[in-house]
Parts: sequence; C-alpha cells; structure tokens
Amino acid sequence: MSNEEITLRRDGAVAVVTLNRPDKLNAISRQMSAELIECLDAVESDDGVRVIVLTGAGDKAFCAGADMGQAALGDGAASDGEMFAGGDRDWAARAAVRLAKVKKPLIGAINGYAYGGGAVFAIACDIRICSDNAAFGFVGASYGLVVGASRLPALVGPALAKELIFTARTVDAEEAQRIGLANHVVPLSSLQDVVMEMAGRIAEQSQPAVLASKEVIDLATLDKDAARREYEWNLELRQSDEHRQRFREAAERVVKRD
Repeated sequence: MSNEEITLRRDGAVAVVTLNRPDKLNAISRQMSAELIECLDAVESDDGVRVIVLTGAGDKAFCAGADMGQAALGDGAASDGEMFAGGDRDWAARAAVRLAKVKKPLIGAINGYAYGGGAVFAIACDIRICSDNAAFGFVGASYGLVVGASRLPALVGPALAKELIFTARTVDAEEAQRIGLANHVVPLSSLQDVVMEMAGRIAEQSQPAVLASKEVIDLATLDKDAARREYEWNLELRQSDEHRQRFREAAERVVKRD
C-alpha cells in the first residue's frame, strides 16, 4: 500500500506506517489524516499484522503537527468556520483519536521533532524509541488549545505534565528519556534497526496475551473521562476569539517561513 501522504510496508508480522510529507515536515493535512485512518483500519483488520510502527519520512521531523499553512492558505482544505469548528472537521484530532484506539501494539519511531499534533501522535504510541535529534513540544497553550493533557500525565506525572503543557517548552531527546517520555534514545542511523528488533520480539509473543496486556495497562493508567473532557474543552476553545487570533498569527508565521 502506498498513498500520497501515508505509506505502508510489511516486514513479516510488522506493519510500518510512515507519515510521508517530508517537504512539509510531515505536518498533518486533511488528506494525511484520511489516509492514516484508512491505513490503521486496514492493518488492524489484518490478522497477519501483530505490531504496528509509526514513523515520519525524512530525518528532521516525525511530525510538525497540524498543517497550519494549509489552513491559512485555504487551498481547499478548510474555511475558517470549518477549521475552528472542531469535531469531525478537525482532521488532526480525528487522526489522533484513531491512533488512541489502536488495539495492537504501536511503536513510535520518533525520527526528529514532534510538536503539537505530532506530539499527540507520539504519546498515542505504546512505546517511543527516539533518535538523538528528536524533540517534543506540547504547544497547544500557545495557540489556545488543550494538547496532550489527557495522556501525558500517565507518562511523566501530573506536575511535569503541567509544566510542559503550561509553558509549551521543547523537550529534547535526552530529557525525554530521563522523564519517561521516551523508552530509548538511539542514533538516527540506528533507529530503524532498533525499532524493528523490538517489534520483532513483540511479534514473537502470544498475540492474545499482548493485546490483553495492552488493554489492562491502558485501563490502569489512562482516564477515558479525561480524554473526553479534553475533546470537549477544545470544541469550546476553538470558538474563542483568542484561539482564532493566536491560530491565525501562528499560521501566518508558517506561511511566511515557507
């Protein structure tokens, strides 16, 4: 399977899903979101796939978040009304929700920076193996949204999650490993080999036991009410003048930079 903005390859029982917009730092477009959801539906229904790997194309970014440039340019992607309405018109959120519902083991091969929606994609993974140039940024507060607040506390603890979300500061790979955001940090040149070795080891185990273990661990650590409340808050926040202004300013900066 190879689409324009998502690619899928199989290596035995491992499916490698790649965000494939390297020229845009793998920012999430409407098309990418739709293709990712379709791809995840396909690999989850394939009994031959035991482990899923999610990564980004290129060597700079795992995912730069939602494509604000696309939204600002209005190139058929969304009007202001659509972009700010939230719900099923928010393509990045739709893809993130689908990732959070994956039942099979999901390894994030974080090959560069993961900001905003890209950071949310990363923490939706069960395991994160990072290249040494990886970095995370939960930047939602800088443009008036709640980004990652329902899942991040389970990884780094509530106090540190508040710090990272309230300040929107960048976390480099070394700190990410130290605080529990990254399982391992390896040289970029070794990332694929290390990830595939771990994926192969997981694939060798009892699949029913692995699936059951994932479900139990998630029940023990993740709060569905918190995830729902994050979604509800974003629906409300997207209607605010402050969010509209902050988002437009950020989008304009992206367009000028490009």
